[in-house]
Amino acid sequence: MVALVLAAVIRSIATNPRFEWDVVGQYLTDSRILNGLVTTIELTALAMVIGIVLGVVLALMRLSPNALLSGASWVYIWLFRGTPVLVQILIWFNISALFPTIDLGIPFGPSFVHLNANDLITPFIAGMLALGLNEGAYMSEIVRAGIISVDEGQVEAAQALGMTRLQTMRRIVLPQSMRVIIPPTGNETISMLKTTSLVYVIAATDLLYAATLIYSVNYKVIPLLIVVSIWYLAVTSVLSVGQYYLERYYGRGTSRQAQAPTIFGRIRQNFWPKHADVKLPPDESPKPPRLPEDHR
Repeated sequence: MVALVLAAVIRSIATNPRFEWDVVGQYLTDSRILNGLVTTIELTALAMVIGIVLGVVLALMRLSPNALLSGASWVYIWLFRGTPVLVQILIWFNISALFPTIDLGIPFGPSFVHLNANDLITPFIAGMLALGLNEGAYMSEIVRAGIISVDEGQVEAAQALGMTRLQTMRRIVLPQSMRVIIPPTGNETISMLKTTSLVYVIAATDLLYAATLIYSVNYKVIPLLIVVSIWYLAVTSVLSVGQYYLERYYGRGTSRQAQAPTIFGRIRQNFWPKHADVKLPPDESPKPPRLPEDHR
């Protein structure tokens, strides 16, 4: 039944002329689409770097015995998780309304550098800051969950050996917490790739905005949206494969499921069982050799 439904869906998509697959093929490798794809990938990578670094710092602050550090981390997470990311993008894009100039210098003292906010905060920078700072709030909870998953006895043993708190985190806790941190981080990266499409509202030239500029001229809305979807699916598939092998790497030695075959391996085992592990029936399983009479 599943195969029949899939065949019917594929036939409907392939034979419906309103999809205009010739237009899809024409714009799939268009230079404007490819430039938008590059911008989307750059935005995803930079925002995730900001989010991961900020998330580690915020998680350590949240777990700190210092009430000021812990409280500041909680307020940051509460603020950025509690407001929509689209609103944050718009605020960063219009930050010059609050701060026309950005001054760098000694706090509560003289300023040495004066920058125009309109020149500094371009649409790309506004999107990167909004996405990265928002992601930091979510990554902090992921990192914190990974840290507290490590047995406290190992931390106590490291302290008994004279290791500092920073050494314990860097050498004992963080390496073991990676098997808990990696899966949700991979999901956040895939989610970030798709969330970058929101920057089209501030005219950042990402993949969706490039397609919008094209179909606003030729009115081929559906074919251009299919082109965008194909590229998002392609990049998401690559990220999913990378996530799978990272999980296998950091999960080795902790679970037999960590070394489970890939989806292609399972398909191959279903269609070609000889490649799978064959278990002997109980009556045909090999028996231990019997010792001679004089050695019993």
